[in-house]
Amino acid sequence: MKVDNIGLGLKAASKFIGLQEGGAGLSHIKFIQDSATGLVPKALFSRSKADLLENSFLELSESALVYYGPGLLGEGIFRKLYAGKLAPEISKKISTPATELLKNNSAANKTLMPIKAAISLSCLLIPLTEFTLNYFKNLLTLKMFKQGDFTDIAKLDKKKKVNTKDNEKVENSAKKNIARAAVAFAGCLAASALLCKKGQNSKVLQNFSELVLAPGTKLFKNPKLKDFANRYFSLDFANNNGKLTMSKGQLTSCVLIGAAGYFGAAKDRGKQNFLEVLFRFPLVGFYTICGSELLEKGFKKILMKAGKCKETLGKNLEVPLLKDLPELAKKLQKEKGGNYNEIYKKLLKQKTLISGVPLLFGIGVMGFFVAGVSRFFTQYRYDKENKDVMQLSHDIPAVFKSFVE
Repeated sequence: MKVDNIGLGLKAASKFIGLQEGGAGLSHIKFIQDSATGLVPKALFSRSKADLLENSFLELSESALVYYGPGLLGEGIFRKLYAGKLAPEISKKISTPATELLKNNSAANKTLMPIKAAISLSCLLIPLTEFTLNYFKNLLTLKMFKQGDFTDIAKLDKKKKVNTKDNEKVENSAKKNIARAAVAFAGCLAASALLCKKGQNSKVLQNFSELVLAPGTKLFKNPKLKDFANRYFSLDFANNNGKLTMSKGQLTSCVLIGAAGYFGAAKDRGKQNFLEVLFRFPLVGFYTICGSELLEKGFKKILMKAGKCKETLGKNLEVPLLKDLPELAKKLQKEKGGNYNEIYKKLLKQKTLISGVPLLFGIGVMGFFVAGVSRFFTQYRYDKENKDVMQLSHDIPAVFKSFVE
């Protein structure tokens, strides 16, 4: 049934929700959320042209890489490469999560699990590239602005002169770590080739495949620990209508491996850069992996206690999909009467409220607040340290003079 005159605001909200629940799985919505919480606030709080370039390069490239890379590489390249010669009835099960396959001790698992593990290991190219992005960012800034010290890039001290030795150190470290990531990826490809060739007939490789794809099932008997490990540490893909798409475990791997690049590249450029990343990254990383979900779950509980959104909020905090709202509106109209358009608009408003408030809170707090506070404290720490150094340099001669007298 067609709904008329729902207004521009609700139309925009329905399109956004449709993106969130659409065929691309987590990718589109996570890209939008990361851009909103990462790039926009950092751009507004940028301290120099170099700082703006760095943040733009880093946020856009890593969001595109993390949220679109797994599907493109996993589904578009490595699935065809590794599973292309499998029998059709086995090949179509590649997208079935390993946790489901392991519930049935099927003979096909001996073929499926090593191939699935090979695809997942090859797609570690994504987090390994994420690791290198911060080093590429350092090289980009050196190339365009001849700046390797964070003090210069962030304009913490406008009188400070560029130190060419610091620049060389940053450049050498960046090239060395990019080479390390390349070696690590070569190892992943070698392991994938071994799994494809020998995995079906090797018990050791079978066990290794299960560890990669379902670590909770392999390591824990406790149901909660098992589910937690499988959700956040499995390298297996999620199943999106038979296609491979990014899973929570792959997102976690990107955050954790990427963290090494963040901290390493920041350390190369000085204490203040490292401390700024140390303050910001754990908060943003946690939010990226599960913080937005926890916010939404907490908000749902608040709404339920307040007796709000009764039509769309189930007993177990479940919310109907956008495509199911028309049918729900028909059902409510039949049960309680009223105008269909008004009932549908009410349901859409409730769904928008449930999804929108946590998202806006995340953008405001994890985006603008964290970006603003981290920059404020970086400048504050730098000014305080230099003030103390200047005071010390002034006090030492005075103390020495007093001692002599």
